[in-house]
Amino acid sequence: METLHTTNMDSAIGPLFLAASSHGLVALEFDARLPGQQSIRPNPRHLREEQEGFRFEDSARRMRPYFTELEEYFAGRRREFTFPLDLRGTDFQLACWRALLAIPYGETRSYADIARAVGKPNAFRAVGMANNRNPMAIVVPCHRVIASDGTLCGYGGGLDVKRKLLELEGALSGTLAA
Repeated sequence: METLHTTNMDSAIGPLFLAASSHGLVALEFDARLPGQQSIRPNPRHLREEQEGFRFEDSARRMRPYFTELEEYFAGRRREFTFPLDLRGTDFQLACWRALLAIPYGETRSYADIARAVGKPNAFRAVGMANNRNPMAIVVPCHRVIASDGTLCGYGGGLDVKRKLLELEGALSGTLAA
């Protein structure tokens, strides 16, 4: 059984849950989940409950490097995360998440842009589903993906959180602010 080290963090956008393996960050989740939204946790109130071969161990000390970089990000002092990631998904999801990681701080891309980036130009709906399954909010920046018409759409933390993250990064234009 794999042990995942965990911690909770209060942030400018609300409570966050972080989990890491011995290889890197596995999950960064919003405390509140939308119905049907995936989570590494069976229930945020049961952090020690075993699920899918995981054992959760609360460890603020081991999670400190992740916590520190996220604090710096929310304070506007960090544009890139340097801690290791332990991405787990299908080949297509991993390709999409890597494309998200390539979106520079302060910029946005459309779902169609990401579909083209992964070599599947007509797969923008599948890209949307891969974004929906992104286990690392903020760090794998699916908040930087917008609709082709420039409007905000779909985000696991809600559109208000998406807007706040884009404002923090200076990525909101007049079109996006609507």
